[in-house]
Amino acid sequence: MGIRRQCSSRCLSSFLAKTTLFVLIAFSSATAVRFNYGEALEKSLLYFEAQRSGRLPYNQRVRWRDHSGLTDGLEQGVDLVGGYYDAGDHVKFGLPMAFTVTMLSWSVVEYRDEMKGAGQLAHAMEAIKWGTDYFIKAHTEPNVLWVEVGDGDTDHYCWQRPEDMTTSRQAYKVDAQNPGSDVAAETTAAMAAASMAFRDSNPHYSHLLLHHAQELFDFADMYRGKYDGSVGAVKSYYASVSGYRDELLWAAMWLYKATGNDQYLAYVVNNAECFGGIGWAITEFSWDVKYAGLQILASKVLMEGKQERYANVLKQYQCKAEHYLCSCLQKNNDSNVDLTPGRLIYVRQWNNMQYVSTATFLLTVYSDYLQKANKTLNCVGQEVRPQEMLEFAKSQVDYILGSNPREMSYLVGFGSNYPINIHHRGASIVSYKENSGFIGCTQGYDHWYSRSRPNPNVLVGALVGGPDNLDNFSDHRGNYMQTEACTYNTAPLVGVFARLNTSKLRLSQSQLVYSV
Repeated sequence: MGIRRQCSSRCLSSFLAKTTLFVLIAFSSATAVRFNYGEALEKSLLYFEAQRSGRLPYNQRVRWRDHSGLTDGLEQGVDLVGGYYDAGDHVKFGLPMAFTVTMLSWSVVEYRDEMKGAGQLAHAMEAIKWGTDYFIKAHTEPNVLWVEVGDGDTDHYCWQRPEDMTTSRQAYKVDAQNPGSDVAAETTAAMAAASMAFRDSNPHYSHLLLHHAQELFDFADMYRGKYDGSVGAVKSYYASVSGYRDELLWAAMWLYKATGNDQYLAYVVNNAECFGGIGWAITEFSWDVKYAGLQILASKVLMEGKQERYANVLKQYQCKAEHYLCSCLQKNNDSNVDLTPGRLIYVRQWNNMQYVSTATFLLTVYSDYLQKANKTLNCVGQEVRPQEMLEFAKSQVDYILGSNPREMSYLVGFGSNYPINIHHRGASIVSYKENSGFIGCTQGYDHWYSRSRPNPNVLVGALVGGPDNLDNFSDHRGNYMQTEACTYNTAPLVGVFARLNTSKLRLSQSQLVYSV
């Protein structure tokens, strides 16, 4: 839009005021209706039904799936039927499964009312319980936890539907002689957080989960060690690079939240330095690295003002939490998280969207914590309002849903343009319900993996690995770094979708772009 140079200053001021008002109205209208977060919430919860292992319930909504893994644990004399496949293959990995359930539970703890208002609370609780029922089975003795079913190496030789599995279903455990503090502590966090989610609706189940959580924490803390040192089969897939100390702190914090018992908070405070809780300035939050999430929760305890005796250490936790958040917001002098040209958080090449979804969740919940406490985020030399944090989180969600250079939704099944060649065995092969004829390993590769047509089944609600650092994305089944989806990608978005579905975001001047 152009104006004449001869226009008077009064005329120009009037024109700018009208233009600004027009842009405000136009921007507000566009953002108000652009994405249906309630629909995104509904579809994200459908994804977990597609990832179910075991005997599917009568109310299963993803109809192209059927029963699978019905003999899991049989060779070891334990019932390990159930749980979730983590991604496009059929191994049940305990560490990422537990983190998935922790994030689903945290979403309900924070946004129960929002989920209920959207009509999705029951489905969210079902998604959590599908995981926690499995964890109860897997925790067969106080100091025994079964942490993997299946073998990644043999599984990757086959391209089969889960209903046809012929690969190894070997089960692996950690115990006192073969410790796994990281996976045991993450399962503790999952069950403690879930106990909070079920406290009102199912108090008996909530108590049972808390009992298992406390036993598992004692096991994890007493017999310390990395689980990938005890379970060699997991090393090439979900090795615990960060070690187990972050999970021990994370688990203790969730037990404090679930029980109110000061001994768990004392554990978080007393081990803050030696376990790295206040020493590491982290710029990612994931199934492996829990420090940022821990620091956010510790900051909430501080803001609530209930534990003044621990304030000094809790403030150090908060300092690290805000470093993470400021890094995401590009507000640190250095060590900011990278952004793509389209302004998407970018951490690394393989499955980058997992880091986007977790960052978005932490930004969202912390903005709410600050809003309630009437505080702001302190970045280097400036204060950031809670609303600005929420707006940035919303920008990441909108990128995922289609507001990006490719105008592609990376949440499968949402919108009209989304990936159609997901790296996922079950979705890429004709449904067992449609054709129950056996499909073998090589047949799956020859006839389904290699074909150029779209997947016959839509993996609704799956968040794929996403674009590269230049916003490029190649929708090919073999491009697993970008087209494979994981449960821990979608799980953090459940709470964010619920929050955005009911929020009324105020426009900030930084969002207005117009020319004269």
